[in-house]
Amino acid sequence: QAMLSTRHAFVRLLGRRAVSSGSVSSEERMAKQGDKIVERREMHRYMVDCITKAGAADSHARQLADVLIEGDVRGHYSHGLNRLEMYVQNLQEGSCEASGEPRILNERAGTAWVDGRNLLGPVVGNFCMDLAVKKAKEAGVGWVAAKGSNHFGIAGWYSMRAMKQGCMGLAFTNTSPLMYPTRAAKPALGTNPISLAAAGKEGDAFVLDMATTTVAIGKVELASRKGESVPSTWGADGRGKVSTDPETIVKEGALLPLGGDERSGGYKGYGMASLVEIFCGVLAGAHWGPHVRRWGSNAAVADLGQCFIAVDTSAFAPAFADRMQEFMDTMRDLPRSDESESVEVAGDMEKRHEELVHTLGGIPYHPNQIDFANNLAKKLGVSAPKLL
Repeated sequence: QAMLSTRHAFVRLLGRRAVSSGSVSSEERMAKQGDKIVERREMHRYMVDCITKAGAADSHARQLADVLIEGDVRGHYSHGLNRLEMYVQNLQEGSCEASGEPRILNERAGTAWVDGRNLLGPVVGNFCMDLAVKKAKEAGVGWVAAKGSNHFGIAGWYSMRAMKQGCMGLAFTNTSPLMYPTRAAKPALGTNPISLAAAGKEGDAFVLDMATTTVAIGKVELASRKGESVPSTWGADGRGKVSTDPETIVKEGALLPLGGDERSGGYKGYGMASLVEIFCGVLAGAHWGPHVRRWGSNAAVADLGQCFIAVDTSAFAPAFADRMQEFMDTMRDLPRSDESESVEVAGDMEKRHEELVHTLGGIPYHPNQIDFANNLAKKLGVSAPKLL
């Protein structure tokens, strides 16, 4: 037991989430063949230039770039550089506001209802989670629901924001209707992500960040750009029938709930997406379900609903971090079904990608993503990101 404890301490000291080097393949310690590397600060500079050129206030542009960079650094490429042009178009076409501050509409000791005032999603999200943390420090729990928001990037950014301030954090958002509810032939719910971040010891943490569809739409878009097919649980065609063609899913169909079709348990993903919709759209008085504007459209404001929860764990049983660490270590030490792959907890995979970025000195991007960045830079008249 003492040796096991020492080993975990050593692993955490190195920043590793896995309990043995055998769980980290050589492929995970190097960029994929053909990838282009961009230093983190350089990509951040490029993103800020693009967003400010589109009209956003500098502070708003930086908040958005922070979230997009974090998505790429953690390996969630669907929500990083891949999303930049969408925000640029939102600003250029006036479907979201380029400056201003969110407003509190109703407030109690542990809760707040916020009007995001159609600002960039990260501006609304940062404001709301900081408010939730403040309330949690005073009341034990802070629950903030916002209407009038926009796409806010990876949900994990906000749950980790609370965690870095000493709380357990949860974040949720509704999105454009991209999911077929079980047995439906019309998209009526979004990818509706759920995130929870809870700290263990010595920098270790459990960070869940997941869509309630099998995947986010961005992963299907990336597969389309790369000319790859997708698994049968990802999406369906215009009739709600399973498809493995990303072009068909993106242009004609929609995503399936987490689990896939009904036979493989997709109704559970449908239920989880509905939970998020109730927290975000219904509770916050925002647009919900099929009433949210369709994906890719700027014809109307998004009016997304979002929910941010901070929990001061000291308001509950003492020594939360110790038990959290024991929980994560117990999961990782379970007997393996495949000796070449260790059991992990949420956030381990992202931590490995962060380590890869550190080792490379920058973020690895598929060449098609760099071509996309260069084209957008030319269109906006800003300097393209320089490669390492």
